[in-house]
Amino acid sequence: MLNPNWPKDQAMNKESWSDFEFCEANEQWYFLAKTIAEKEALEYVKMSSLKIVTICPSIIIGPLLQPTMNSSSLYLLSYLKDGLETLDSGTRSFVDVRDTAKALLLIYEKDEAEGRYICSSHDITTQDLAEKLKAMYPHCNYPKSFAGGMPSMDMNSEKLQTLGWKYRSLEESLVDAVKNYEERGDVAV
Repeated sequence: MLNPNWPKDQAMNKESWSDFEFCEANEQWYFLAKTIAEKEALEYVKMSSLKIVTICPSIIIGPLLQPTMNSSSLYLLSYLKDGLETLDSGTRSFVDVRDTAKALLLIYEKDEAEGRYICSSHDITTQDLAEKLKAMYPHCNYPKSFAGGMPSMDMNSEKLQTLGWKYRSLEESLVDAVKNYEERGDVAV
């Protein structure tokens, strides 16, 4: 979710939405499309007897099953090998693909599940993420500085956790993702 008007001291939650105008002005089409699709689905069920539950995951990382790299994995991979001069600063939220799958199953199995659920497990600044990866994989080509860019995104999965959702550590997700990227030939660590 992208919304520069959301209070900086408050994590995004089930009440948060991406700001249409901000997404359009900054050409954030992915965020805009996801927001429009979810709002349309919620409007549609108001006119029917259907029940809808939505899960809004943050940046999904972890091992890949598919042969092509998705945008979330490319985001993480850029930390390891692009050697960018400057990377956007701010906080980003991550969730492991396996924990996202568990959340989907949990929502499906719980009759009391309703409405929107944020699915995110770890908030970390882009600089702290780069430092964490550098400590684990010192020979990669990391960003050199961090400045400006997209607004921070802290996310709150409390509603999902009240249903019993649990998640793995960020370190486990990073190690498994990087190991998978290496096995696929996407990066040498």
